[in-house]
Amino acid sequence: MKVKRALISVYDKTGILEFARSLQEMGVEIICTEGTAAFLKEQGLYVREVSELTGFPPLLFGRVKTLHPSIFAPILAKRDEENLEELKELQLEPIDLVCVNLYPFEETIKGNPSLDKALEMIDIGGVALLRAAGKNFPNVAVVCEPSDYQWIIEELRANALSLSEESLRALAAKAFKKTALYDLLIWQYLSKAEEEFPPLIYQFPLEKVQTLRYGENPHQRAVFYRFLPPFSIGELRQLGGKELSFNNILDIDGALRLAEEFDKPCAVVVKHTSPCGVAIDEDIVSAYKKARDADAESAYGGVVAVNREVNRELAEEIASTFIEVVVAPSFSSEAIELLRNRRKNLRLVRVEMNRNNWWDVRGVKGGILLQDGDVITYKEKELKVVTEKSPSPEEMEDLLFAWVVCKYVKSNAIVVAKNKTTLGIGGGQPSRVRSAKIALEMAGEKAKGAVLASDGFFPFPDSVELAGQYGIRAIIQPGGSIRDEEVISKANELGISMLFTGIRHFRH
Repeated sequence: MKVKRALISVYDKTGILEFARSLQEMGVEIICTEGTAAFLKEQGLYVREVSELTGFPPLLFGRVKTLHPSIFAPILAKRDEENLEELKELQLEPIDLVCVNLYPFEETIKGNPSLDKALEMIDIGGVALLRAAGKNFPNVAVVCEPSDYQWIIEELRANALSLSEESLRALAAKAFKKTALYDLLIWQYLSKAEEEFPPLIYQFPLEKVQTLRYGENPHQRAVFYRFLPPFSIGELRQLGGKELSFNNILDIDGALRLAEEFDKPCAVVVKHTSPCGVAIDEDIVSAYKKARDADAESAYGGVVAVNREVNRELAEEIASTFIEVVVAPSFSSEAIELLRNRRKNLRLVRVEMNRNNWWDVRGVKGGILLQDGDVITYKEKELKVVTEKSPSPEEMEDLLFAWVVCKYVKSNAIVVAKNKTTLGIGGGQPSRVRSAKIALEMAGEKAKGAVLASDGFFPFPDSVELAGQYGIRAIIQPGGSIRDEEVISKANELGISMLFTGIRHFRH
């Protein structure tokens, strides 16, 4: 296999000038589609255009350029006597290298485009070229990533315009991976409208993000994959600190989901996937201080997520406590430098925040459970005051805040809050009243005048009675128990206002 002729058609022009120039310096003839040809000609390179081989100009405003036997036959031809003779009779010559990158469908759908715009970013010819070259990889080098340009040129120079079989196979595998993920991304985008679970779960596009330090325990291996399309935690970028572990990512996920629930500045501290301190305030530094101090003992060694940039002032506060991970939409350069210097092992993770839905996947023995993410917090029309007393506007704000936090506490979940800051959190208990005891005991004297949220209904009035003993003023819960009337009666007796949401938030 020797590279004598190359076809180049790229949307992303990164590095293509240097790649094409190096090929040309080695005597390789270059053929390009119209846009790539114009770009390279402007830089002083001589290239032939695809239309010279096909006899057709680009058709349908560029939708059809390379889809022609005069392009695909030279790519697919084996290098044996019969195939080469047929090409010769057609006055065609083999194409030995195909360099293609695809229209940016993934980047386009990030902006929630119109359907027409999304469809225009579905590459047809590029995918076909990659697949054709990949099929004939013993004879054709297929290049789909700018990151491969440099080593390909170096190998061609070192081996008289040849690539090893190992290199050719690796390039072909990468090309088929690229087209497979591309098609699966399109399938998932178009099937969203069906609002159904996919019939063939193996078609989920999963892309490897990284190999992790270890799993839940050091003796377990672990890998992190992300679902496509984007806007997932898989888009995270680590800016500093030790490598992420399996448990780090679980905690990052829980903290991130909760922090992005709020429009106001919010800080979340998570330990072992459970929030131990949550607060919102007018500025992110105050929110962080409140969240950290809500349960300072548990915050030690925790994971922090904030929904604002980490600036120097916030970095100073974070550096004053031992924290494992900080997650934020951005970090100032000053904050990065400060945290790297003072806490060199602290993992700094940047990830875009959004409230898009996601697939929630849980593993069970021999299978998986799949559900929509719990993105509905409450329905405005279903919020209903069921007691004689109504909550004050301030209490209502605290109730809704605590209710959101409840979504991220393991059931049975109880959250005590005041001034949009958690005071006590209880969850993961088989008994709801036991969770209430944990949350209320943690809040202690601060529970007087606070509110309480419960992710599920109260099966008995005992939790309400306990809340009254601690001075709770208002309660939010789904309602729906056969003993609702007894529960409401107890709240009225204790002078507690109660709000029903009509929706529950179990988290197992």
